[in-house]
Amino acid sequence: MTTLDELFASRIATVVPEVVGPTLAAEVRSRLDRAGYTRYALLDRGSYDVALAPDEPALAAALAGLAHQVTGRSLVLADARALRLGAGDYLLAHHDRVHDDHLVELILDLSPAGVPGADVHYRRHGKVVFQLASRPGAVSVVERGPETACHHAYVSKRHLGACVVRLVVRLRDA
Repeated sequence: MTTLDELFASRIATVVPEVVGPTLAAEVRSRLDRAGYTRYALLDRGSYDVALAPDEPALAAALAGLAHQVTGRSLVLADARALRLGAGDYLLAHHDRVHDDHLVELILDLSPAGVPGADVHYRRHGKVVFQLASRPGAVSVVERGPETACHHAYVSKRHLGACVVRLVVRLRDA
């Protein structure tokens, strides 16, 4: 059953620029590379590298603190993963993990450089409600309801050597 609060609750979707600098981003990328990624390649869902539950507790805690500042909610870590996309990679919306509760999702762009068109789209009922452009160092903070889906746009093969690295952290109410 849906309550009136759930129906009419405001949903925050914002970008906080320059949360991490290039040096820290490079250090995190290096740690993620050392820990290793697994290739995900089900073409009807996505093609990308993923590291589940990356060991970045200090960074996850800092992101949770940022989410608290933006949303005013007391939050704890629900899950985290790191995504690495190269030329030709993507994640489709119907591959997105949907939840019944109202999570806060943060995406930290750890990429070495911005990649044109490598955007993240949040959709409700098929319509784009928030778009995050490739912007190294920036963090998006998005309050997600069960009706919200997310996809990472196709990284064009025209950008040979492109490397998009994103830390995706999902938080739930404490």
